Amino acid sequence: MAESNPQLVLTLNGGSSSLKFALYTAGKSAPDLRGQFDRLGRSGTTFNVRMARQPQEARPVKANDHATALAHLFDWLKTPMKGAKLAAIGHRIVHGGPRYRTHNVVDDELFDELRRIVDYAPEHLPAEIAMLQFCRERHPGVLQIACFDTAFHRDMPAVARLLPLPRRFVGVERYGFHGLSYSFLLQELERSLGQEAAGGRLVLAHLGNGASLAAVHGGRSVDTSMSFTPAAGIPMGTRTGDIDPGLVRYLAKTEGMDAEAFDHMVNHEAGLLGVSGTSSDLRELLAAEATDHRAAEAVALFCYRIKQAVGGFAAVLGGIDRLVFTGGIGENAPVIRERVCGGLEFLGIALDQGFNAQGRAIISTPSSAVPVHVMATDEEAIIAEAVAAHLQQENLAS
Repeated sequence: MAESNPQLVLTLNGGSSSLKFALYTAGKSAPDLRGQFDRLGRSGTTFNVRMARQPQEARPVKANDHATALAHLFDWLKTPMKGAKLAAIGHRIVHGGPRYRTHNVVDDELFDELRRIVDYAPEHLPAEIAMLQFCRERHPGVLQIACFDTAFHRDMPAVARLLPLPRRFVGVERYGFHGLSYSFLLQELERSLGQEAAGGRLVLAHLGNGASLAAVHGGRSVDTSMSFTPAAGIPMGTRTGDIDPGLVRYLAKTEGMDAEAFDHMVNHEAGLLGVSGTSSDLRELLAAEATDHRAAEAVALFCYRIKQAVGGFAAVLGGIDRLVFTGGIGENAPVIRERVCGGLEFLGIALDQGFNAQGRAIISTPSSAVPVHVMATDEEAIIAEAVAAHLQQENLAS
């Protein structure tokens, strides 16, 4: 930060129990620092940060929620900012509901709408609203931009957005998530391979503790695995993914499970954790699968449902031109990529075992009709880009 009085942009990316952040000098594409808080609200919360050209710093902190973590972050930032002006804050907001189709300036109207649709994403929106409010109080007058994960999918065909429910339930439709991640992947494909590659028939697999897939063609979302909430789609760390809705009545009758208990089970007790009975961490399950049949079944189900989604999206797209893995699992678990791709040869996918084990950028064989990519995603970069666009508009208007 050698410039005199540089303008800084802070990006905030809150998960259900984590908070990622990055600090950018306005006009620069690479962050000056980035880091995250993990295990918010639990014992053992950690604060990790990596500044440009410096080793990572990690230490335990007390942070019961996202607002507490933000208070710690803003106090800590006073030193690296060295009096520089905070020009704007960009937030990842999981759900924009039916109203917000693009990224938007945070104002009273947006606050009111997010509070109205809070039950669209009760695992995420309350914390995200709290962070917006905290930033407004801590830095009044600083521009805040809400970047919606759902915005990427808002141009999906009507048939892909519909849920087979009575029309009276206005706003209840398929929205899709991980949009910031998918936006970044498209940009990287265009940057590295050109517009034609980015505009092809793509299946993008964002695999992490929360996981989804998207079918993309012509740079637009055609379909996606998540739905009205991020609990839908493929099984995840602790989320069920798609399940039989008849289970609501069955568990209410047999277990006395009310709506709140069912929602908690679907989001916190199911998925890999529920099937294995031991862990939501895929690394632990892979290590145990040789001796624990439940761990093996959890891994097998995860791979099976991903493969099923790839095949379904191939049908929707009329074929696949590229398959892309990203996210913590997608980037770092060769065995999962191998098992997902195994049996997809009929789609033109041929994996190179050596390339896959090495985690190369392209893990398919040179003769594979469908290139298979492994790409690191960067949601914070998309947030910073959206903020920069708004700052530029403000500068032009002034």
